[in-house]
Amino acid sequence: MPTTTLTRTSTLLRPAAEVWARVTTPAGIRHEMRPLLSMTMPPRLRGGTLDDARLLLGRPLGKAWLLAGGVVPVDFDDMTLVALEPGRRFHESSRMLLFPRWEHERTVDPVDDASCTVTDRLVLEPRVPGTGHVVDRFFAHRHRRLAAWASRSGPAR
Repeated sequence: MPTTTLTRTSTLLRPAAEVWARVTTPAGIRHEMRPLLSMTMPPRLRGGTLDDARLLLGRPLGKAWLLAGGVVPVDFDDMTLVALEPGRRFHESSRMLLFPRWEHERTVDPVDDASCTVTDRLVLEPRVPGTGHVVDRFFAHRHRRLAAWASRSGPAR
């Protein structure tokens, strides 16, 4: 199957450090994915965040399960973190049932003291034709959820 590259960028009215602290936690990841999916953390990251994986770069973290509706396992993400710049960027390389190649890079870049951009870049090789389009729509959903969270007044929840 051919390789697909997808990129999505959103500008959020929240400081970069606050957004990074949200998008690298299990609660933040689950919030972005819901109600469509949820994801468990891989065994080597349970109870932590991506920032806790600095010493595990390049080593398998284990399987993170993707759960339809937060309940039914539909796929897994056998995750390896290949790059991490705490507070700014992570890059994971994984394999999944539907995607023998899955790379996800997320950057959080400050625009100014009160806002930032979040960019997701995905490189994937789908086993099933058309699933790249589904992933693109899913990341549009994730960015809408993230923007809705960021637009709430008051401190982040």
